[in-house]
Amino acid sequence: MSGALRSEAPARRLGKPRKSSGPRFTPLQTAILLLFAFYCLLPLWWMLTTLAKDNGQLFSTPGFLFALPSHLSENLHTLFTRQDGIFARWLVNSVVYAGLTAAGSMVVSAMAGYAFSKFRFTGRDALFNVILATIMVPSTALVLPIFLLMQQIGLINTYWAVILPGLVNPFGLYLMRLFWDAGFPSELMEAARIDGASEGTIFYQLGLPLVRGGLVTVALFAFVGAWNNFFLPLVVVNKEELFPLTLGLSVWNQTSSSSGQEPLYTVIVLGALISILPLVIAFLSLGRYWQGGLASGAVKG
Repeated sequence: MSGALRSEAPARRLGKPRKSSGPRFTPLQTAILLLFAFYCLLPLWWMLTTLAKDNGQLFSTPGFLFALPSHLSENLHTLFTRQDGIFARWLVNSVVYAGLTAAGSMVVSAMAGYAFSKFRFTGRDALFNVILATIMVPSTALVLPIFLLMQQIGLINTYWAVILPGLVNPFGLYLMRLFWDAGFPSELMEAARIDGASEGTIFYQLGLPLVRGGLVTVALFAFVGAWNNFFLPLVVVNKEELFPLTLGLSVWNQTSSSSGQEPLYTVIVLGALISILPLVIAFLSLGRYWQGGLASGAVKG
């Protein structure tokens, strides 16, 4: 009887693993985190209370309180009808710029990271370090050389003048090399070669599915960077129909204030809020991929 009890006790202990309760915060830590969250969400709340006001209510009512009557429908009508509805064109332009830049940067970073991770060639580490060092160069310092280059090849005032510079992503290359090192063992690649698989088959059919989290991470960061890009389109594009949202809303803000017309403050705030919705959707829909990708890269690093 006692032997049976002794044999059942370990089984009960091993059969039902204890659930982790997760990190516990002290009241002071919780208060600090809540204060930080409030600080981060405060500008968003101000935008929500502002987009339904007119210019008079903007300056005569408390900034963090809603005002009546609501002018949301009027602001939406002005936003999408001003200059023959060019805001919708800017929105499409931003989607094109950010989408193609993200896709191209993901492909280039994946291929380059695969080469630096899985192939041995003379000067590999030195070349990788040089590419990685370019992260220290401010992007604004590269705008003038990019403009001169695009002018020489005749791409000024085209979509490609904004998209092509974003395809080269040193930080994305660094991340993808980490992901290839951590997620795609060299032994698996050698076994595939012994079985007669081509290099293209190994890369596309075996490798890419294993580093999917890394691909989404690089694409998401490239998408956010291209979506928020302002200075490069300002230099290489001077046709309003080619403006992204960031540049178009800035031009509206400057022209409406300097031309003697009624300022478009609340309309621009509404446009800015609409412009961040694709970023929010991208982070929420792809969160489980890029969070896992960052975690795997951090463990490898």
